[in-house]
Amino acid sequence: MRYREMGNTGIRVSEIGFGSGDNAGLLVKAEPKEQIKAIERALELGINYFDTSPDYGKGLAEINIGKAMREIGFRPVIATKVEIMPDELDHIADAVVESVEDSLKRLQLDHVDIVQIHNPPSIETDTTVPGWIHVGLDDYLGAEGALEGLERLRRAGKTRFFGFANEDADAEAVLTLLETQEFHMLNVWYDLLNPTAGLPTPDGLDVQHDYGQFLIRAHELGVGTAVIRPLAGGVLTDHAVNGGGRHQLAGGGLTRNADMYQAMVQRALPFSFLSRKGQTLSEAAYRFILQDETVTTVLGGFSELAHLEEAVGCSGADALNDEDMARLDMVWRSNVGKWDQEEQFISGL
Repeated sequence: MRYREMGNTGIRVSEIGFGSGDNAGLLVKAEPKEQIKAIERALELGINYFDTSPDYGKGLAEINIGKAMREIGFRPVIATKVEIMPDELDHIADAVVESVEDSLKRLQLDHVDIVQIHNPPSIETDTTVPGWIHVGLDDYLGAEGALEGLERLRRAGKTRFFGFANEDADAEAVLTLLETQEFHMLNVWYDLLNPTAGLPTPDGLDVQHDYGQFLIRAHELGVGTAVIRPLAGGVLTDHAVNGGGRHQLAGGGLTRNADMYQAMVQRALPFSFLSRKGQTLSEAAYRFILQDETVTTVLGGFSELAHLEEAVGCSGADALNDEDMARLDMVWRSNVGKWDQEEQFISGL
């Protein structure tokens, strides 16, 4: 396992992290002995960064991580999150503190290393969007806002660092928050279907959200970045593009909406050329992200041990070759990943 600096924090984290969301489901739906086995194996393989949230399994992921860590007797770097709800907008700072205190009880810890706001940043707060409400800059930075709540937690010794997640985020809002230099770790959507957080948007590529290469600015400012959805919710796999269904533990939006899953698979199909002898599509997807030096860690979502082993095997692997990158550019420019603007993306994949 290779390790990378988490921005200017002084923390070194494994370039493969352990995601605990509903999409893969292992830390939400699997039997406790399987969860402990997976975490033990992850630690053996060198993973030292675990990402969780009270939203994952309605708190189950945090509970299960807490139980496993206590049984194993090892404390890795742990990041959890806060979802700001519509009825909390008039007391955001208090809500942030209360949420993290509840998370600490579930995790059986007195502090976590990182707390992130789960709501994507936007210029103005928007409570009408599906999934997490989008939290505006004033509610992030203003009096009694999210940043104030995070600072209270740090002063109380309940977190060391903080940041925010960026699913469906507004790039301008993200850059504004970065420039404050108050945040230390971002979760970033970056994959083959939407490479715009790290690369210039290819001419002709239609994406639902253009993330404006904010990975680069985060790196310049010494802010760490954790990539989410490296396999685009599980569709950038040989299993998916060859007609396979969802894993029995998999949850989230793609499990609830079969039509959306099939639409996402269709978007992934043109990338199947990356699957060949000695390399699976998912391995190529991980390598594509890991070759980017602005990335701190890639959060794998695992449904079984084989998924974990495959992801870890990509640490230290060679970058994609020039021929593959040129072909990727052709795929992007052909707009093969065309997003149907009439479709509503389902948050919480």
